Order: sequence, then structure tokens, then C-alpha cells
Amino acid sequence: MEEQRMLAYNHQQIPRFARHCCLVLFSVLLISSATARAFDYADALSKSLLYFESQRSGRLPYNQRVTWRDHSGLTDGLEQGVDLVGGYYDAGDHVKFGLPMAFTVTMLSWGVIEFRDQIANASELEHALEAIKWGTDYFIKAHTSPNVLWAEVGDGDTDHYCWQRPEDMTTSRRAYKIDENNPGSDLAGETAAAMAAASIVFKETNPHYSHLLLHHAQELFEFGDKYRGKYDGSVGVVKSYYASVSGFMDELLWAALWLYEATDREDYLKYAINKARCFGGIGWAISEFSWDVKYAGLQVLASKLVAKAKLEHEAHILKQYRSKGEYYICSCLNKNNASNDNIERTPGGLLYIRQWNNMQYVSTAAFLLTVYSDFLHKSNEHLRCPSGTVDREEILSFAKSQVDYILGSNPMNMSYLVGYGPKYPRRVHHRGASIVSYKENKGFIGCTQGYDNWYGRVEPNPNVLVGALVGGPDCQDNFMDQRDNYMQTEACTYNTAPLVGVFARLLQIEESHEQELVASF
Repeated sequence: MEEQRMLAYNHQQIPRFARHCCLVLFSVLLISSATARAFDYADALSKSLLYFESQRSGRLPYNQRVTWRDHSGLTDGLEQGVDLVGGYYDAGDHVKFGLPMAFTVTMLSWGVIEFRDQIANASELEHALEAIKWGTDYFIKAHTSPNVLWAEVGDGDTDHYCWQRPEDMTTSRRAYKIDENNPGSDLAGETAAAMAAASIVFKETNPHYSHLLLHHAQELFEFGDKYRGKYDGSVGVVKSYYASVSGFMDELLWAALWLYEATDREDYLKYAINKARCFGGIGWAISEFSWDVKYAGLQVLASKLVAKAKLEHEAHILKQYRSKGEYYICSCLNKNNASNDNIERTPGGLLYIRQWNNMQYVSTAAFLLTVYSDFLHKSNEHLRCPSGTVDREEILSFAKSQVDYILGSNPMNMSYLVGYGPKYPRRVHHRGASIVSYKENKGFIGCTQGYDNWYGRVEPNPNVLVGALVGGPDCQDNFMDQRDNYMQTEACTYNTAPLVGVFARLLQIEESHEQELVASF
């Protein structure tokens, strides 16, 4: 880190009365520093990890901290003769969608890989590992044979007809799969990426489990690559909810890079090199990183491999990946020449990509910016954008501005991370949070009964969905805290997942600043 340093005083040469003045001034400076910060990243980190416990499906463990939830989905997969109990509900409903769940786990894992020490220093590493393992345990179950992966449990259409707690579910729990005759290379690729990244996370602390995850990841990658096709062509019920607009090529490149990171095997790197052009890895320059579009993420990941390249051809291709990744970084920073090559911002300074659940793009941007800033620092480089050179401090500062906007530094003075700060969304579009807890009232609440008695209530939700990052404000920084305003008030697991590592990194920076301030007196 290159934090600003204050001039050190020679304590021995300061008279006693001057020392007293310095102590008073030091106290004032510390208070001013705390006031200026205004954000408790440690608290935000803790709460972000709590959110994943709210989204758990299956039999909840003894150490479950979110106590308004109870067991649910205990017969998932029974109709198809497979155990699909567990995993995560993606948002405010009760479908288990494989693609966004896998991306959630990939981003949680990448956060731990990059910022493990920082998360551990905040005493949250165990919770982060639990959040990852809850997802990967489910993926192991869902991958029932080398060329079979269960893609979804439940379906959005029937699920959305009902407003009830997960513990009361009466909706269809039919499961859908991809296989040799019904391919889904995007889903197989993202799940392979998630399991490969998680295998790195558990390599030291749980080597047997790490090896198991890697085995599944390798099989899934081979399956996805051999039997190519978009998963929404095989699982039609997903099209209205998580259609694979970008196709499967980005996920196959993404998976190959993560498998290279996990194994150091040259054949995975060669795959990403050889397919770079035809799969769009060095062709697409995209100003979005999401559960659907992985190009910016894989380009940043590839950027870090340039120094490892053994052949000139490999280095040349990896530099092209890096060039496209830097287009994304520059677009976030408003440093590309053409205005339509930059990401729009609200008047309050928030990156704005689209109306529905815009915060998902903000959190992934903050993550990639933070990771790339650290990469530039380690390699002692600057970022060269079309409209000027940018140093790593400016990149990190902008990432921080986006996180601070999320936490309350915005025109609404609203924290969009639920449960953080004095003002946050109280009417989150979330079935379980909006209905009295099953622990308090075990009386059955039927499919339409929830709509009749709970959905339209103007009162705040009875259960606080702590750590959820909601969809957020519109393009003018306006936000309406209403349960039926699902474009703004619904939260998703992949919104919060990228923030875990970023919160830990920003906490480290704040603590470093304070330590330097103390050391200077």
C-alpha cells in the first residue's frame, strides 16, 4: 500500500507542555478521522456475510445465526430421485437457479483468494468459508454424474404466483438438468469456475474437500466443452429469469482460467490462449460484469497472468486480454475517449448500467477496480486510458466512492446495504423477510394468503434481511422503499458477494491510516 504518511515528530525534543498540546491535538485528529470516515467497513463486512445465511435452503445448521429462518426445501429433488437439498435461494423468491448461484460462489471465492488475510484479520474468514461451502456442497450433490448437472429446482412462473415463507412452500419443486442431449455449457462452465476457485480457497485448510471440488470442476469443464450449447435452450423455464444472453463462450474461458489458477496445468492456459479470439476473449470490450457476462472478469484475471507467460505468443494474447480488461476499468473511471465507451453515472456519482437491479453492476465494478488497483501496485505500473494515465490510488479511490455510496454517501442518505446504518430499506421485496417468522408463528400461510395479508402492508418487514444489497436507486438517485418496487427493493446473492472482499480491503486501508496517524505522534 502507498498510504499518505504524516511527518513524524521527535518526541524526545518536545517540552512537557508541548507534549500535552500534541496529545490534545492527536485526540482531536483521531476524532476528526473517525468522523470523516463515517463508514464502519468491519460492520458492513460482518453483515454482508450474514445475508447468505438468510438465503439458505435446506436443513439449517446448529450454528445458524439468522434465527428468523428455519428448514425449507427438504424434499428438493425427490421427484427425480436425487438429493438436491441445500444451496441458496437467489433473491426474494424460492427458486434455486444454478447460474446465478454459481456466480455468487465464484465471486465469494475470488474475494477470499484476493483478500483472505484481510477477511481473517476482521475475524470473518470462518463465516466466508461457510458461505462458500454451503454453495459448493450443493454443487457436489447437483453434479450427479460426469455429464449431468441439475440446473434448477422450482420454476419462476409458479413460484411468483405465491407469496409465502420458504418454510411453507407449496409451489412446484420440480428439478431440471443439463446432460449430453440437453447441453448447458454456460452453466457447466460457471459451476466449474466456482468449484475451481473454491478449491483454491480450501486447499490449505481442507485439502481433501479441495481435491473433491477440483475433480468436479474438471469434469464439468470437460462436459461443458464437449457438449456445447446454451443452458436456457435446454431448460426453457429459466428464459424469463436468467437467460444466457452472452452465450457460453465467456463461461468456458472463465472456467479454463480458474482451472489454470487451481492446477497450474498448461493445457487450461492453452485453452484460454487458443480460444481467445474465436470465443471473444480478446474481441469483446464490455462495460458490464455480471452473472451473465463474464468477459471483464476473465480479462482482469488473464491480465494477472502476463508475467507468467512462458512463450511470446502466450504473452501477446494475454496482453490483448489485458487491453480489453483495461477498457472496462477505464470505462468505469470515465477515461475512455467516447462518451458511449464510458459507463453512465447518476448525478450522485453512482455507476449506472440499467434500471433493474443496477447495484449488481456497481458491486462487481467495485470488486474488479479494487483487484486491479492492487495488481498495478504489486507490478509497479500505471493504467493508461485513452484520456490519460491513472495511478492505482485513483482507481482504488473510485472503488471506495462506489462502496461509500452504497453505505449512505448518496443524495438519499440511504444505506442500500440492509441493516447497515440508521437508514436503510425496510420493505425489501423478499417473501421470507416480509412475513412473520416461522419461529414466531408456525401456523401455515398459504400461497395467496401471503399476498392478501403481508405483501401489501405499508409497515416495514417484520424480519430484517441484514447484509442484503438491494437493486438501488434510479438514474437520478431516487429510491422508493416499497415492497412491490422489485426493480429497486429486491436483493440478490450476487449483489452482495463481490462486496465481501472489498469491505475487507477498505477496512485494512482505514486501519492502516489510523496506525500511521498513531505512529506519527
